[in-house]
Amino acid sequence: MRFEIIGRNITVTDTMREKIEKKLSILEKYLIIDGETHARVVTKVHPTSQKIEVTIPTKVGVLRTEVENDDLYAAIDLAVDKLEDQIRRQKTRLSRRHRDSLAEAFYAEQEEEEEDIPVRTKTIMVDEMDLDEAIMQMELSDHDFYLFRDEESGRISVVYRRGRAGYGLIETAE
Repeated sequence: MRFEIIGRNITVTDTMREKIEKKLSILEKYLIIDGETHARVVTKVHPTSQKIEVTIPTKVGVLRTEVENDDLYAAIDLAVDKLEDQIRRQKTRLSRRHRDSLAEAFYAEQEEEEEDIPVRTKTIMVDEMDLDEAIMQMELSDHDFYLFRDEESGRISVVYRRGRAGYGLIETAE
């Protein structure tokens, strides 16, 4: 990756340049970055803070962040954290939309493993009752909702607790 580091109201020292290049080089493990990838970094000094702007165009999209902090080196660290979050979000979007084509721009070994979440299955008998009785049954069972068949309409319905706003009713369409 090539770096273009610009200082506004500040002279970019060799130490600053090395720190910026070292921190942004960490991003290469997430992306397929070749020698032609151009990272533009602008550092600015304001009267009360330091600001860093980073722009990196990639094959998938443009990564961009702006961070303002009292300490320039802390701002660099925060900017890299934000860019890593952007990469993670882009990778998730790509894997959902274009699993085969564009997701290849990211390294496969960086993919986070997802655990299978066990789902508890329960079968119930739907009793026929009126709304008041369904609310009473829900309160007795100490659940937030209760499934029943409405006596008046004959439809499967759900009564649920709406916090302090009382109760709600969902009726199925025929």
